[in-house]
Amino acid sequence: MTGASPIPPPGALRTLSLATLANTVGSGLWLAGGALYLTRDVGLSPAAVGAGLTVAWLVGLSASVPLGALADRRDPRTLRAAIQVGQAVAAAAYLLVGSVPVFLAVAILETLLASGNLAVRAALVAAVAGPRGRVHAFATLRAVANLGIAVGAALAGFALAVDTHRAYQVLVVGNAATYLLSAALLMRLPAQPPAARAPAAGRPRRARALRDVRFLAVSGASAVLSLHLTVLTLIVPLWTVTRAGAPPPVVSAVLLTNTVLTVLLAVRLSRGADTAAPAARKLRRAGLVLAAATPLYAATAGLPTVAAVVLLLVATAVWTFGDLWHGAAGAGLAYDLAPPDAIGAYQGADGLIAGLARAVGPALLTLLVLDGGVPGWLVLGALFAGVGLAAPALTRWALASREPARPVAGDRPAAPV
Repeated sequence: MTGASPIPPPGALRTLSLATLANTVGSGLWLAGGALYLTRDVGLSPAAVGAGLTVAWLVGLSASVPLGALADRRDPRTLRAAIQVGQAVAAAAYLLVGSVPVFLAVAILETLLASGNLAVRAALVAAVAGPRGRVHAFATLRAVANLGIAVGAALAGFALAVDTHRAYQVLVVGNAATYLLSAALLMRLPAQPPAARAPAAGRPRRARALRDVRFLAVSGASAVLSLHLTVLTLIVPLWTVTRAGAPPPVVSAVLLTNTVLTVLLAVRLSRGADTAAPAARKLRRAGLVLAAATPLYAATAGLPTVAAVVLLLVATAVWTFGDLWHGAAGAGLAYDLAPPDAIGAYQGADGLIAGLARAVGPALLTLLVLDGGVPGWLVLGALFAGVGLAAPALTRWALASREPARPVAGDRPAAPV
């Protein structure tokens, strides 16, 4: 990374980064304006949009493992580009939404493609970057994605300020166009050979990923810690306004703090998570740091406004370190614990577990923290700390079932977990 820019030097990773930047500018457009388009312009009720998206995401998770396994048998570059063309069609189809059934059909199609795309993306990153560079590449793309979402959200502000039918249509078309641009950039990469060449082996690999209890246990621990995303984007904004008594613009400052730190630190904090043993230690650190931030958020309740705002920003900075350590550790574990010929299928299984956590997270965390108050924050902190402390033992258990890998020239044995 040169200077403060997350865009890497020329090469395959730069091409991947530019594709990610294009894609996530569209994500930022839709995240900022999609709900308002569906409610203010289309006329759907907020309850219908919320329920429809929940159903769509639960259905969409079913594509994660099959498409991930397909990426093990096909060129993941071409497969991901094809999926993104499909996502462009699905994104543009929101222009046709005029009723709840049509909205649900479009949302399900979109989330099926999005869920599968995450697994295929992970397989593509592994193919392009190799075992030694895939966690670094993952962290680089994380930083780029945050930058893209911030740019997209800022651009969406123009459409939201105009607040007309034509402005919302431009927002929808802009989102669809970014998928096509991303797909075109991906096709500039060289074709990637499939990880496994025997098509008949696809079905056993999918089943193996979903039956690998030890891998799923580690993924489950990572998925619990991934609730930090829901905490930051849903619970903290609501807590900021309702319990900390801060004015609504502080929510933007809190989220901007996370975005800036992610762009600046994601790559640096990912170092040392390429293999399972050090990644497990980093996951433990993530759990403990997230746990340390929960009482800071809790303490903002009842403070004077200025003190509450300062503490919210400090807590978010601490939270972001845990967030970034978790991202790197989760990627390192999911990659290194997967068989080399089934990276896509195992990434799909990991994404399935994480997706289930995201599905139940909003209701669970709302009940625990927003209804539970300060004790709820402390319970959440204890959960994060306990899961983090358990991660090394779970990883040792998973590693015990793996066949010894042939050493790569220049590799040094990993330190014990």
